Amino acid sequence: QVQLVESGGGLVQAGGSLRLSCAASRSIFSFNAMGWYRQAPGKQRDLVASITPSGTTTYAGSVKGRFTISRDNAGNTVYLEMNGLKPEDTAVYYCHAGRPMIDYWGQGTQVTVSS
Repeated sequence: QVQLVESGGGLVQAGGSLRLSCAASRSIFSFNAMGWYRQAPGKQRDLVASITPSGTTTYAGSVKGRFTISRDNAGNTVYLEMNGLKPEDTAVYYCHAGRPMIDYWGQGTQVTVSS
């Protein structure tokens, strides 16, 4: 069983920064990719950013240039550095790890950006 534990969410003013962390019970090298999704009330869960074992990153257009995904050298923790936060970034952020036919999710962490 894979466990993903997120931390780092909270309340911040527009323009501020937060860093989310996701600690996995297995290394990123066990997955096709790890990443972050977010879900705002009444909306679907969407990809924010992902990173592969080789370090290839993907970002949603709305966060490019503001968010950065990275991982530690051991590959067990994935980070999401969020700068220039906007009220529309308010959502529950979920850590995700993927294998063929299998998805793993964290419990989610709330990010609220006030205007």
